[in-house]
Amino acid sequence: MTARSLVRILPSAFSVEPVTPGLPSVAYLAGVVCRLLRSARGFYSVHARKISCLAVQNTTLYAASIKEINVFDLTSFELVDAFGPGLGLVKSIAFNDGKIFTAHQDCKIRVWKQVITSSSKQKHQLISTLPTFRDRLFNCMFAKNYVQVRRHKRQLWIQHADAVSGLAVNNDAGLMYSVSWDKSFKIWQISSDMHCLESVRAHSDAVNAIVVNPFDKTIYTGSADGYIKVWRKPDGKKKHQLLTAIAKHESSVNALALTRDGSVLCSGGGDKKILVWERGNENDQNHDHMFVSCCLKGHGGPILCLVHENGVLMSGSSDRTVRIWKYGRCFGGSCLAVLEGHRKPVKSLVGIPGGDLDDSLRVFSGSLDGEIRAWKVMISDESD
Repeated sequence: MTARSLVRILPSAFSVEPVTPGLPSVAYLAGVVCRLLRSARGFYSVHARKISCLAVQNTTLYAASIKEINVFDLTSFELVDAFGPGLGLVKSIAFNDGKIFTAHQDCKIRVWKQVITSSSKQKHQLISTLPTFRDRLFNCMFAKNYVQVRRHKRQLWIQHADAVSGLAVNNDAGLMYSVSWDKSFKIWQISSDMHCLESVRAHSDAVNAIVVNPFDKTIYTGSADGYIKVWRKPDGKKKHQLLTAIAKHESSVNALALTRDGSVLCSGGGDKKILVWERGNENDQNHDHMFVSCCLKGHGGPILCLVHENGVLMSGSSDRTVRIWKYGRCFGGSCLAVLEGHRKPVKSLVGIPGGDLDDSLRVFSGSLDGEIRAWKVMISDESD
């Protein structure tokens, strides 16, 4: 298949620009073929639409910017909805049981649902804000529920006091976890009446990232204080406990990614490094002996986002590139490909299986240049 056959014309809803000279649409390296499928800016100028977050649910791509959240159909790449104007920068998006959760810089988490209009169009409707009014009303009755957040300010423990920087969902347990620049993470019941179950003062600086292992409910948080902390709620206990704190980055921890089976944790830092963490003993339930199995270097700026899919790791950086990595305890790690073309830092990545007979991936990168790029990544045997 040629590159020409892979690149299709975008609908009129998008402005299409030729690939910038010197920034290739086709990259070959270490048995990997990467082709640029699409490049989309949407309706607004590049300077007005800095992409802050991407997320995929089924065949729908959500792209958040300072202005709003745009929703694209991945089968046609058409814009099908835009919602949330004027609600502030979106830092993270999560999904559960037909609900869409968005984390905002204004300290709030908003909950949306899809509705079908009389004209059969898909729209998104705001149904709640976390913490809910009912949750706030119940907790405000008791003085013990207020905590000191600044020198002269107290507020309810169920409220975040700074930007909500990340969300993670455990669908089986009906729980959502939020982290914030207020140095805490919170646990929310979202399967029924949506209320805050617990708040944990987690770090000494802003918390930037969170991932959750759905199998054992272990929580990993990464912070600007340089630490990754591991948490779990023991059986029969009401509160989460700190299992261990690990620090190998020379700067802030900006991004975390977990393999599907939860056996390997990857962290990206302001020191331009990606660290791959494993447990020294598979039976180490307390994570007391996590070690760095390899260190991936190559980015020219801080790591801003990580995603794991189909056995490969993808990273986005302030150096404006996306890198595809393969790693293993026996051979260490290597960069398989470098995807170029963005003119500003890459803030968010998502990867989904290509749906073909091969082991291809579709990778979507969102940047502060306002552009979303869609790549097809095909990993092949160099001997073929």
